[in-house]
Order: sequence, then structure tokens, then C-alpha cells
Amino acid sequence: MKERDRMKFSEDADQYIWLEDLDDPRVREWVSERNRRVKRELGPFSEKLNPRIERYYSIPLVIALEASRKGVFTITREEGAYKIKLLALNGETRELVDSRDLGEDVLIKALFTDNKGGRFAISYSFGGSDKGFTDVIDTASGEVLDRLEDMVVYYIVWLGDDEYCYVRFFREGVTPDGVSAPASRVFLRKDGSEEMVFGKGIETSYLISLKEGGGGSKAMLNVSYGWSRSTVYAGDLRNPESWRVIFGGEDFRAFPIDFVGGDYLVASYDGEGLGRVVAVSEGGGARELLGEQKYPLIDATVAGEKIVANYLVDASSILKTFSLDGAEQDEFTFEAAGSVDFLRTAWGGCVFRYQSFTIPHRVYSLREGRLSILASEEVPGDFEVEESWVTSKDGTRIHAFSVKRRGAQPDKAYVFGYGGFSIPLTPRFSPFVIPFIEDGGVYVHTNLRGGVEYGEAWHRAGMRERKQNVFDDYASVLRDLKERGMRVVAFGRSNGGLLVGATMTQRPELLDGAVIGYPVLDMCRFHKLYVGKSWVPEYGDPDDQGDAAFLAQYSPYHHIRDDVSYPPIFMYTGIHDDRVHPGHAFKFAARLDDAGHEYLLRVEEMSGHAGATPKTKIDEESDLMAFVYKALGMAK
Repeated sequence: MKERDRMKFSEDADQYIWLEDLDDPRVREWVSERNRRVKRELGPFSEKLNPRIERYYSIPLVIALEASRKGVFTITREEGAYKIKLLALNGETRELVDSRDLGEDVLIKALFTDNKGGRFAISYSFGGSDKGFTDVIDTASGEVLDRLEDMVVYYIVWLGDDEYCYVRFFREGVTPDGVSAPASRVFLRKDGSEEMVFGKGIETSYLISLKEGGGGSKAMLNVSYGWSRSTVYAGDLRNPESWRVIFGGEDFRAFPIDFVGGDYLVASYDGEGLGRVVAVSEGGGARELLGEQKYPLIDATVAGEKIVANYLVDASSILKTFSLDGAEQDEFTFEAAGSVDFLRTAWGGCVFRYQSFTIPHRVYSLREGRLSILASEEVPGDFEVEESWVTSKDGTRIHAFSVKRRGAQPDKAYVFGYGGFSIPLTPRFSPFVIPFIEDGGVYVHTNLRGGVEYGEAWHRAGMRERKQNVFDDYASVLRDLKERGMRVVAFGRSNGGLLVGATMTQRPELLDGAVIGYPVLDMCRFHKLYVGKSWVPEYGDPDDQGDAAFLAQYSPYHHIRDDVSYPPIFMYTGIHDDRVHPGHAFKFAARLDDAGHEYLLRVEEMSGHAGATPKTKIDEESDLMAFVYKALGMAK
């Protein structure tokens, strides 16, 4: 990058950097004025949409599940709250926790349970913040046995009734061994006291995950740098000093599955990057158990005497079972394009959640070669899902789902994209788009490079200096819709907000509206805001001259032009978003102001990157969809 260009993208040239100070009264007033503008412009139609969106939010939704001998524990969103429920194999359900009993504006974000089901833990926060509380609770009595406060906890594994290990993510400050945040460490907690037992010396931006294996005898850990490189550690669960490297440590991703028959089973994404399963002996020898298949491996678990593996076929899940020596047995498909996740060993088989565009959830049990439904919800109505392909700028074929009312011939499209961090954009239930589909629109769900829908090579083709591929992929979908005579609104959140911001600044003629949610938009400073440094492996390092050059080429904040006509813009974020700093959206909006472009910016006081209460989400998404209806000429 030339010196002249470096100065253009430097902090000294950033006249809106003051908007990053969320405690500045000037910033609060600036935000309030923009919220008032949203209310004036969208209020009446938003109020009209609100009850329709609330109707679909009222359908119970299993958000997460964990299995134990006692049953399946779930986080379920229903009745305007988040609840912890225990679902027995016979279908009986017991409610254990209601988020409203924890306080106002509480979001339950994570759930953990011991093998017996006698203890479970929940992580929750106020206003959608990542940082919050973790309560360990007795299942029978509901008594809170222990509490971790003011921290981010990602994983818990029990060693006994009153002893457990947990992974703490340090968002700020330093770890006990003096490593600067962001960083992860494992702590052993017993009788209210704790000590750090794993992670000493692991550098900044490395993340740790923890699970048990072998029915509770082994600890299995994944230490990852970014989303394409990791190392697997394992050892005796009750002896952290025995935890050692068993696999990985090179330039590929891996994760532990289980410990069975004297071997650690590990998913490895070396080779073609589609995923294979390797058996690693306690002595260190490794052999391939399952080779790479035609489609990417997303997850796997050991269920009795079988391995159950989740593969993606054009971004939809299929399950395959294999014997423990790797022989393929059965394949299970689903009647609609959908996603399998939370694959957990249970009752001699496994349980999992299935979800599609119109099925909020099905909780399945797979035992003795048979699938059975333990719980299910469906959206009333007659919808159809179509799949299509377009060709990107470099000739790569890009897949997308389209959801519409059966028999409809839509001419208005709402197009969702993400394309990053090895996250596959599989079919998901989104309550707020159902009224739009009912009113004749088509919801388009894109599978762009940067995700892992077609393996690790697909991910790597959309990261770092190849990020422009993602924007080109998205533009190819939008261009195809426009050429078919449609009006189009682009929608993305987080990394997807970066996608829409870049597309808007590069190809504004393809859009009739842009919805940019909780976005990353300043690619020259993202690593200095909150936990942004942990994204350097995915995006590149702005402090590196070579990386800074390709980041500056597309950084949306730096590419707003005075002489370009942009489509209508709706941005939204939350003051409590402590993962992606709201300053990204604020500065982008201020630059639009400076260039004389109109936009709307909505800033929620009670939401963050982790989410919000159902009511807060309904209000936010009612405003969002009111903008979409107006941009597409559907507001009546």
C-alpha cells in the first residue's frame, strides 16, 4: 500500500472515531436522534406487522439441546421467554427454568448437563451481552448450587457432583498467565474455589473448546486459531496434567468426536478438506477409520456400536451410520431441505435437532436403526422451497434456496447472505420472513464461499485476500434476480452485514434496498474493537502492510462515495453488542450523512450480538421488515 493510501485509511484520518465512545453523551444523543427518525419513518407500518411476526415467534422453538440419562435438556423459546425443559424418552416434558424468573431482558444462551442429568448449568445475560452469568442447578430441587459471574463461559464438563471444568473466554484484560485478550483458559472449580488447569502460554486469539469422551473418563479439547486450523488435545478427565496433543497442529481443522475402544476418534479436514474420521490410539498411532466422502462432514457422534455422521448435500443435512470399524451401514434423509445439529449420544443411540424454513424444530431420536420424533412444531400454511444455481464472476457455481407461497409468482425478493467463518448457511426457521412470504415475496437463502457448505476449500476461497469472491458470489445471485425482473433487498447480519455493506458500495445498481445488521464495516480498525482481534485469521491483519492493502480495497466504511446513488439503507445494531462494536454501524452512518445519502439506523438498547428477549426481537424485526416492505413497494 502506498504511503498516500495508508494515510487515507489511518486512525488520524478517521473523523468519526469519536462515535466509538459509547459513554460519550454526544454519542447517546446522536443515537437517540436516529432512533427517533426510525420511529417517524417506519412506526405505523411496523406496528401493523408486529402482531403478524409475533404470531410466528409464539410457536415454540427448541434453540439448543443436551442429552443425559435422565432425558434431553432443551433451551426452548416460548410464551415470550426462554425456558429450560427436560424431555423424557416417553415424551413427558418438565419445565425447569423460566428466564423471566432470572430478571427482565434475560437471554439464556447456553446449556450444559452432566451424564446422569442430576446437574445442569445455564449461561445467561442481560440485554444480549456476551458477558453474563452461569448457574449450576440441581435438577430435582431447582436449587442453584454454584454461580460464575461477569464472564463468558463456553463449555462445562463435570468430574463429579460438585466438581467441574469450564472454559472461560477472556474478552478483555489478561489471562492468569499474562496473555492478552481475547483468549481462552480452562478452570477446575470445586467448593466455590478454582484454579486454571489448561491453556498456560497459549497465545492471544486462540480459542479452546472442551468435551468429555469415553462416558466421562476422558477430556477432549480443541485449540483453534481462526476457523481453519486447530489442534486436538486429550487425556484423563480427572488429571489435566495428562492432557496432551494427540492430533493436528498443522494448517488444517480438526475436532474430537469421542473415545471408544481405546481410541480417540477425531474429525480431520486435511486432504481435500471434506472431512474424514481418524482413530488415534492412546499410544499416539493414527489410522483412517472413515475416508472423505463426496460431501462435507459437519459433525459426528458415537451412538452405541455405531458412528452417526452428519453430511451436507447442497447445504442440506443427511445422516449416515457406520460400524465402529468404518463400514457404511444406513443413510437417513429428510422430506424437506433442512439442517441437523446438536447431535448428541443418548440412550444407546443419539438425539438431534432438525430444522427447516417452515419447521421450527423436530427433536429426533435415532435408536436401533429407526428415527422417531420426540417433539415437533410446524408453521401452518402452504409453502414451497426451490433450489437454483447461478454462475459467479470467476465461473464458480453458487447455490441458493428460494422459499415462497406455493403457486406464487413473486417479483420481490429478500436475499440473505453470510459467507464466512466456515459457517454453513443451512435451512433455518426465521419467523420474521414468514409474513413477507405470505404476502407474495420470495425469501432467498444463499450459499456463498467463505462458508463450509462444500468443504474447507469452499471456506478458504472466501477468506483473507480471497474475500472479494464472497461479494462476487452474492452479486451473481442478485444480478440473476434483477435480470428476471425482480425488485431486490439484500440482507446480512454480522459478517453478513459486511457482505451487504461491501455489495452496496461496489454494486449499488443491483439493490433496491440494503439491510445491514450488527455489521463489521471498518476493516482497517476491526481488530482494535472488542474481540475483533480474534477475527484476524479470517479477515487478515490490518497492522500487516500486505493484509492492509487487500482489506482497504473493500472496507465498506472507506468506500462510500459522494457521487454515487445508493439504494435505501436500513442499519440496525445494539448498544449491548459487545462482540461487534456498534461503532462500525455508527461511523458508516455518519459517513453516509457526510456524503448526503439517506439511511435509517436503529439502535436497540436491550440487545447484543448474542440476541435479545423475544419481545425485543419482535420489535426490532418489525421495524426491519417495515423497511423491506417500503423499499419494495409493499407497504399498504
